[in-house]
Amino acid sequence: MTTTRILGIDPGLRVTGYGVIERQGNHLTYIASGAIRSGEGSLPDRLGVLFRSLGQVLDEQLPTEVAIEQVFVNVNPQSTLLLGQARGVAIAAAVHRQLPVTEYTALQIKQAVVGHGHADKVQVQEMVRRLLSLLKPPAADPADALACAICHAHSGATQANSRLPAGMRLRKGR
Repeated sequence: MTTTRILGIDPGLRVTGYGVIERQGNHLTYIASGAIRSGEGSLPDRLGVLFRSLGQVLDEQLPTEVAIEQVFVNVNPQSTLLLGQARGVAIAAAVHRQLPVTEYTALQIKQAVVGHGHADKVQVQEMVRRLLSLLKPPAADPADALACAICHAHSGATQANSRLPAGMRLRKGR
């Protein structure tokens, strides 16, 4: 049985959550999770912190696939643009290491983890705790990233990505 190591990413300019799980058959195992804080400073400096920090996570955790949450349109267009730039940096960090990246909407992630698309953060945190047999729920940003990884593990995209030619990726979403 093949083991797939999945890095889930919940992108944000201020805080980017990450979570790593392994999937072997139908069994999921928690590996690591955390939050990357970009700090203060100029936008390029903050994006650089995010790129380097995600690169370090990728180098340490050695995922075979990456799942990332898609940007939703905010009421504030400036916030949406900043979030999109942070998301682009996260995708670039993974693609730079030639990893397949699959994208999921927040609705898809919540449906996969909680069972309905309108779950709140506390419900997501509790279901992540249960699905990964954790002693306590993870913090909000790492929980969202782990939920993204769980969604990917349950989507069937993990097997599909292994059959794609080198450099190709499966894109889920709209």
